[in-house]
Amino acid sequence: MTSTVSKPPLTDTRPMLDVRGLKKVYGGGRTDPVEAVRDLTFSVAPGELVCIVGPSGAGKTTLLKCIAGLMQPTEGEVVLGAQTVSGPPAGMAVVFQEYGRSLFPWLTVRQNVELPLKEKKLPKARRTELVVKALSAVGLEHVHDSYPWQLSGGMQQRVAIARAVAYEPQVLLMDEPFAAVDAQTRADLEDLVRELWRRLGVTIVFVTHDIDESVYLGQRVIVLSSSPTVVMEDVTVDLPAERDQIGTRSSQRFGELRTRVYSLIQQAKHHHDL
Repeated sequence: MTSTVSKPPLTDTRPMLDVRGLKKVYGGGRTDPVEAVRDLTFSVAPGELVCIVGPSGAGKTTLLKCIAGLMQPTEGEVVLGAQTVSGPPAGMAVVFQEYGRSLFPWLTVRQNVELPLKEKKLPKARRTELVVKALSAVGLEHVHDSYPWQLSGGMQQRVAIARAVAYEPQVLLMDEPFAAVDAQTRADLEDLVRELWRRLGVTIVFVTHDIDESVYLGQRVIVLSSSPTVVMEDVTVDLPAERDQIGTRSSQRFGELRTRVYSLIQQAKHHHDL
């Protein structure tokens, strides 16, 4: 009798998000074409938190729109899991910078968070459960019947984050979500994002113009060049997993990583001006 040795199950090593040779050219025809993004290639593993930074006009928003399926690339592709993104994918949620324009002022906080779940056609009981959990996660369970205009800017952005979390996305895209709030609120929201990321295990791509924020939040910082955009460097952030606003930001390693990212962006700006 021949004995058989059981083999360990194969693990799926595919990235959660794969950007392959992405190029975007605007215009043509009657106007001269403008090459906004030349060649962007990078991947994000399941459960990673990756930040993207670059000089002003570096194509960060164009990249995000292509990843979110809101814009078709001229060349290349974006793959979510095993599926090529050709429109807004079901497994993705986006939090924008302008929270005031992304929330409906005539709907309560609870109704704003629940709206995408209705479009997802979830049963009412399940919608209620997800809304309660999401608002509790961002510390807003006490304002569910308030309207967005009755809340501070930081609280409105928490509502936008709760709406994205309740959707249970595989990938959460965040487009400079804290740029419009004050410094203290920004610090609180940064810590909230890391807390939610650790708790939920969601994959996060966080676009920001703030170098310190990118180093504080991310496991990696992808630094983009000036337009036409390529990846200048993919910087590994080897800071401890447990971070806090005072200890982490005052550490020597944080300063070294910040200096590295800053110097890359200055280099990109300098080359653009030549």
